Amino acid sequence: MPSQQTQRLITLIKSMTRSEKRVFRLIYGRNKPAADQLYIELFDFIDKSQVYNEKQLLVRCPGIKKEQLSNIKTNLLEHILEALRHLHLKANTDMEIRQLLDYAKVYQLKGMTTSVLETLYKARSLAQRSNQDVLAYHVLDEERNTETQHITRSSFQKAYAIREDAVKTLETLELRDRLANLSLMLYGLYLRNGYVRSNEEYQEMLLYFNSRIPDVDPGNMGFYEKVFYYQSHVWFNHMTQNFAAYYRYSQKWVDCFHDDEKMISIDPLLYLKGLHNTLNALFMANKADKFLVNFERYIRFGESLTHRIPESHQSAYRLFFYIHQLNAIFLTGDYEQGINRISGLTEELNSSQHFWDQNREIVFYYKVACVYFGADDYDRTLDYLNKIISRPVSGLRDDIHCFARILTLICHYEMGNDLHVSHQIRAVFRFLKKMHNLQAVQRDILQFLRRTPGMNRKDMVKEFIALREKLAPYQKDPYERRPFLYLDIISWLDSKIQGRKIREVIKEKVNYGQ
Repeated sequence: MPSQQTQRLITLIKSMTRSEKRVFRLIYGRNKPAADQLYIELFDFIDKSQVYNEKQLLVRCPGIKKEQLSNIKTNLLEHILEALRHLHLKANTDMEIRQLLDYAKVYQLKGMTTSVLETLYKARSLAQRSNQDVLAYHVLDEERNTETQHITRSSFQKAYAIREDAVKTLETLELRDRLANLSLMLYGLYLRNGYVRSNEEYQEMLLYFNSRIPDVDPGNMGFYEKVFYYQSHVWFNHMTQNFAAYYRYSQKWVDCFHDDEKMISIDPLLYLKGLHNTLNALFMANKADKFLVNFERYIRFGESLTHRIPESHQSAYRLFFYIHQLNAIFLTGDYEQGINRISGLTEELNSSQHFWDQNREIVFYYKVACVYFGADDYDRTLDYLNKIISRPVSGLRDDIHCFARILTLICHYEMGNDLHVSHQIRAVFRFLKKMHNLQAVQRDILQFLRRTPGMNRKDMVKEFIALREKLAPYQKDPYERRPFLYLDIISWLDSKIQGRKIREVIKEKVNYGQ
C-alpha cells in the first residue's frame, strides 16, 4: 500500500484536468535540467497507471534510482502545487491576497518601506471588497507593524485609521466566529440526530438555539455574517420541521448573493449550497410545481457555471443535482423513468471518484433504494439498503439506518418472504430501542409486519385499511410525521388497498395537488 505522502501525490495527479496537466508539463518539460525530467517521468507514470506499482516504475524509468525516489516525490508534489497555485491564482481572490502579502514581505526584506505599504493597501482593498475579513485583519496587522517599526511620513490620521479599521474588523470577526460556530454545531446535530422527535427535544433545541443566536439586525451585518446568520436559522428550522421558515431563510441565504453578485464567482460553493437548501425546503413542503420550476433554474445555472469552476465545486453541483433529481422522482412518482435517470448517480457512487462524505453516500443509498422500491424492483432495493445496514452505526444518520431496516422488512413482505420477516422483526425492534428512535409510526408498522406471517392473504386488504387509519393522523403530527419524509407509507398502503402500483397512486396525488 502506498505511503500517505505517495497516496497524496497520486490523488492530486489523478484529480488534475487535462489543461492543468498540460500546463504542468510545459513548465517542467522541455529544455529543463535532468532533475526536472525525472519529475516528468514520475508524473507521467502515475498519470497513466491504473494502479501505482513502485517496482514497475523503477523498471520503466531507469533514470530514477530507488534511493532518490522519496526526494523526487516530495519535490514533484511541491512543483505540482506551485504550478496549480499560479494557474488558479486569478480565479481565487484569497490566493491573490496572500500573494500580495508575500510580495510585501519581499519588499520589506529589501527595505522598500513605501512599496510595502502600497502593496499592503492594495491587498487590504481587495480583501475588503471580497468580504475576506480574516485576511483583511492580517493585512492590517502587517500595516500596523510596518508603521510601528519604520519611520514613515504617514500622518497621525493614517495611524488612527489603521487602528479604527482593526477594531471594526475584529468586531466583525467576533460576530462571524459566533455565527459560523453556531451554524456548524447545528449542522452537526442534524447529522447526528436528524429531525426532532418530541416536544421535549424541540424545547431543548429551541433553548440551545435562542441562547446562542446573537440579537443582531442582519441589515447591519457584512456578507458572511448575514449568510451564517441565515444558515443557522436554516439548520434550526430544518431540524424542527418548520419547512416554511426553512424555505424562507434558505431564500434569504441565496438573496445575499443576489444582492452582491460578485460573491457568486468568489464563493460559488456557498451559493450552490443555498440553492440546494431552497430546493430541499420545497421538497419537504411537498411543493411539486414550485420545486420543478426552481430545479430547472438550478440546472440552467449549472450549465453556465460548471466550465468555470474547479472539479471539487463541479462535484458539489453534481451532488446537489442528483439529490434533487431523486426528489423530483419522489414528487412526481415517475419511478420507472427515474431508474434510467439515476444511472449517472449510481455509476458515480460505484466509482468512488466523488468527493462526497459518508453522510451523503448513506442518504443516496437510501433514496436510490426508494426509487427501486417504487418501481417494484425489490431485489435492487435490498442491494442498496444492505449498503447502509452493513455499515457500522457510529451516530451518523441514525434515522436513515432505522428506516433502511423498516423498508427491508417491507421488501421481504412484498417478496412473500414471511419467514424472513418473522426472523428479522425482533432484530429490528432491538436495533430501534437501542437507538432510542422508536416512534408511533415505526411501532405500528413493525407490529403490523410482525403479524403478517400468521395473516390470511385474502384478508390483507382489511389489515391494510386498519393500518392506514392508524397512520393517517400522524401525518399532521409535527413529531410523528418524520417517517413520511423517508417513506411514503400511506401511498404504499393505498396501492395495496386499491391493488395498484405505488407509482400510480403517487402520480394521481400529484395530479390532484394532494
